Amino acid sequence: MPTEKPGVRPQNPNFGSGPCSKRPGWSVDALRDVAHGRSHRSKIGKAKLKEVIDRSRSTLGIPDNYRIGIVPGSDTGAVEMILWSVLGARPVDVLAWEAFGSEWAKDVASQLKLENANIYEAPYGQLPDLKQVNFDHDVVFPWNGTTSGVRIPNGDWIPEEREGLTICDATSAVYAMEIPWEKLDVVTYSWQKVLGGEAAHGMLILSPRAVERLENYVPDWPMPKVFRLTKNGALIEGIFQGSTINTPSLLCAEDALDALRWTEDQGNAEGLQKRSESNLEAIQNWVNKTPWIEFLAKDSSIRSCTSICLCVSDPDIVALSKEDQSAFCKGLSGLLDKEGVAYDIASYRAAPPGLRLWGGATIERDDLEKLFPWLDWAYKTMKDGLQA
Repeated sequence: MPTEKPGVRPQNPNFGSGPCSKRPGWSVDALRDVAHGRSHRSKIGKAKLKEVIDRSRSTLGIPDNYRIGIVPGSDTGAVEMILWSVLGARPVDVLAWEAFGSEWAKDVASQLKLENANIYEAPYGQLPDLKQVNFDHDVVFPWNGTTSGVRIPNGDWIPEEREGLTICDATSAVYAMEIPWEKLDVVTYSWQKVLGGEAAHGMLILSPRAVERLENYVPDWPMPKVFRLTKNGALIEGIFQGSTINTPSLLCAEDALDALRWTEDQGNAEGLQKRSESNLEAIQNWVNKTPWIEFLAKDSSIRSCTSICLCVSDPDIVALSKEDQSAFCKGLSGLLDKEGVAYDIASYRAAPPGLRLWGGATIERDDLEKLFPWLDWAYKTMKDGLQA
């Protein structure tokens, strides 16, 4: 007999991990003041981009002496730009415990071909031993593993006095987790994650130490135009005042401004962090009373509050091959997609089979709590299908 569907649906089914849900109450009316048809180099265009930078600084509490720039290629572009611009000056340590950290490790080892490179890896659901890191080296790492649901719990492991640069991909952490700016020399993120903004634009934040490296070190390899941050040995300051390297979308910038104003209304980064942690708490409460599901990250101290990764713990499903486990989880998420209850919640393609729920600040806890009965329904439906 078919399992009865729950009677209440989430108001917002967008639980995918990027691009992520828009802020509560968002509509296209939020873009009514966009400078459409105008050059990004016009007075109004540059003012809009500079406003994004200024509101980002104030809502995040970024130090006044750190530069903030808008760059092409989303977070990936921002990370690639800095890796190709500053690495090679000294040895480098790379931390990898999920897909994107692994990509930065490949860049270092296979593309830049740096000989003095150390790659410290851990399986999905775990962190590498942070004590291995040598801060006389440059250090590259994600703050939050978007595809693994694992985050670094704090910055205590990073010394304030260090010789190398700390380069942090924080795209699914910024605005949802506390960022110790004084411990980080480069931070990258994109609007499409916790702010619920649009894709294709990255944010690049540089400490004075990072600027010093850029102005005093020239890599051995050619540098594409979209990666060039200096000219004649000096930082191109215009990039950090709203004069972008290439043509940005003023429509996307207007949407980012809307998200930043909402952030201010919520109490800046601290308010968004509370919303994200509350969403993680809701999921933890459900997992604790649900026998068929568990967190991919077994250690609660390193569980992400944004990209929350789950795996099926039912022994009957665990006994299946990885391919069949993956098919089960994709079938489960597909049922919810078909019902219009939850979109894009299957685990990342390179991650272990499971589910991934976005818990960032634009998600309402009430919608998550309405989703849980549907997850139970979809699991029971899939399990009954296996046993039929």
